[in-house]
Amino acid sequence: MQIYLDYSATTPPRPEAIAAMQDAMAQQWGNPSSLHEWGQRAATRIERARIQVGDLLNAPPESIVFTSGGTESDNLALLGVALGYSRPQHLIISSVEHSAISETARGLESRGWQVTRLGVNCQGRVDPSDLQTAIQPNTVLVSIIYGQSEVGTIQPIQVLGDIARSHGILFHTDAVQVAGRLRVDVRQLPVDLLSVSSHKIYGPQGVGALYVRPGVELVPLLGGGGQEMGWRSGTQAVPAIAGFGVAADLARQEMDAETPRLMALRDRLFALLADTPHLIPTGVSGASLQACPWQRLPHHVSFCIADLGEGVTGKTIVRQLNLAGIGISAGSACHSGKVSPSPILQAMGYSDRLAKGGIRLTLGRDTTEADIDWTAMVLQQTIRHQASQLAVL
Repeated sequence: MQIYLDYSATTPPRPEAIAAMQDAMAQQWGNPSSLHEWGQRAATRIERARIQVGDLLNAPPESIVFTSGGTESDNLALLGVALGYSRPQHLIISSVEHSAISETARGLESRGWQVTRLGVNCQGRVDPSDLQTAIQPNTVLVSIIYGQSEVGTIQPIQVLGDIARSHGILFHTDAVQVAGRLRVDVRQLPVDLLSVSSHKIYGPQGVGALYVRPGVELVPLLGGGGQEMGWRSGTQAVPAIAGFGVAADLARQEMDAETPRLMALRDRLFALLADTPHLIPTGVSGASLQACPWQRLPHHVSFCIADLGEGVTGKTIVRQLNLAGIGISAGSACHSGKVSPSPILQAMGYSDRLAKGGIRLTLGRDTTEADIDWTAMVLQQTIRHQASQLAVL
């Protein structure tokens, strides 16, 4: 029996997306910049996908820029704004950003930019008043992640975006974990730039998009033929974009049924693990597991492993569940054999020891109640085994 519970890392491409890619490779293989029939067939396929991705976000098609994925979209948002200034300015991010944002911000900092990293509470949420306080006369961009991939926290994007907009500051959000799982309406949200990724919604890897609000100007990162409205040069990956478009369209159609189903499975898993010693749910103030789903992604469950000895980390549990045929992930990083604490958990106030013990179980289209029940049992047995070994020592 094999159970995949790492849907925040990537999702299996759905058959409809694969079929769209195969069709594009066979029928729309022309260069979309060419004016002849072969090129225009490819260009038409791209524009169809642009409409589909735009519909997922309730965005006009011309505001969708195709990229190689969420990382490039994040980089284009931050650097595309920054390169428009001849002198370094001020950027605000949160302390729980994806590395595509945090590392890009660090690079800007090395070039003289001021970067403010907003702290978060124990649930991983930014306090809007902290954003208000952090704004300076030279603040030009705020970037706050919408849904945190490691701990599942959803940020108050509406409020944060309103604050930025009231000061005339551009606002970007990385919505890679949110789009396709929760309704995202860029006509209602006060966002200027928003990143999405295909392989998080059952499309192919290697393609994503950046929503750019009409009127916002970016400096392109790549010089070349001026594809994607001049913002992203290079011949487009037509098959990948076609698969992305189909996946986006199906996610939009199925969301109203799929999201509550995932929430029910998420809550079931939390409930089954509620009394498990050595498992601390992340993002919870107090001992009650009932608080866990508060402002949490609908498919997301995460814990810290506690008091099982220095050698037992989140990666230990990941390896042991993998032997049992269950795929989950850990938040800590491993460098040269040494496990480092998760910076996300550290930012939320967890000790270095606990921050090495983070595990994440994320659910998806193929997850069933039977999968949840079996995983809970195996995880409990794994924890009990580790505890018994500690007792022997």
